[in-house]
Amino acid sequence: MDTKKLGRQTVRLTSPPSIAGFGSAVGKKEGQGPLGRCFDFASQDDSFAEKSWEKAETAMQKQALSYALDKAGISSDQLDYVFAGDLLNQCIATSYSLRAQNAPFFGLYGACSTMAEGMSLAAMLVDGGFASYAAALTSSHFCSAERQYRNPLEYGGQKPPTAQWTTTGSGAVILSRKGTGPFITHVTTGKVVDKGITDANNMGAAMAPAAYATLHAHFEETGRSPDFYDLIVTGDLGSLGKEIVTDFFQRDGIDLRSRYDDCGVLLFDPTTQDVHAGGSGCGCSAVVLTGHLLREMRRGTYRNLLFCGTGALHSPTATMQGESIPGICHAVAITTEKGGAS
Repeated sequence: MDTKKLGRQTVRLTSPPSIAGFGSAVGKKEGQGPLGRCFDFASQDDSFAEKSWEKAETAMQKQALSYALDKAGISSDQLDYVFAGDLLNQCIATSYSLRAQNAPFFGLYGACSTMAEGMSLAAMLVDGGFASYAAALTSSHFCSAERQYRNPLEYGGQKPPTAQWTTTGSGAVILSRKGTGPFITHVTTGKVVDKGITDANNMGAAMAPAAYATLHAHFEETGRSPDFYDLIVTGDLGSLGKEIVTDFFQRDGIDLRSRYDDCGVLLFDPTTQDVHAGGSGCGCSAVVLTGHLLREMRRGTYRNLLFCGTGALHSPTATMQGESIPGICHAVAITTEKGGAS
């Protein structure tokens, strides 16, 4: 009997992997935000001393993974698997960052849900005995993403209030079969949800239904209520998407406001930094998790965290053809207690 499967979407890890190390590298704007002191490295030059924005994104990934490996006390040669991806065509920032690491690699594209997706897969492999060490890694860069999805910065295009600011940052997590935690105990894999949003400048509205669906599945299949968690964090819906998720649960008679936040809201200060509806990009949830949330868990601020990565699964080609924007959300339950898998 498969005792790990709790329902259609959720698994309980019977040997919860430990988060042995985590690292973060961010750009100048992120370093000036409210979480600036939390990151391992904050550059004063978003080019990271490279000749292109894409090369800069690769440099960020190398830094984040290096910090995570150092904290875990291992080398890249000891990694059994790396799950990683980014927003660029063919995930080039990732493949170039890993070509010298000598580690088996699974390339991922989950848009802004990539960190949660990578952690989910890495955790299941470690729990299943297929790996002693596995890494999850992702990144985004404001300038490379603008060129990829919208217009080069030189065009000077204006954005509506619902638009979000793509994070310049990279986060990496090393999972181990042994360690003192925090531990990953449950994974709820999302389904593609599409409510017909076609506005590429309103990602929060496009992804919020997927976040609600995955959270609903997680609570139903684990038997947990939102009160079980000290913090439930999505990433990255921004201020508008956060309001939509809160409203969906209020209609169910559940008030999430006291324990729910979003990485796109946490990363920047809307009063001093012009980011419109908040942060976005693969790097957004990755750096908030590795720079802030996991540090706070080790300090005892949070005991139980539900990390929910959200992604918009679209492309410029599909958007120009009038296609709607599908959303996805993957939830990862993290606890500071070794026996937290029940």
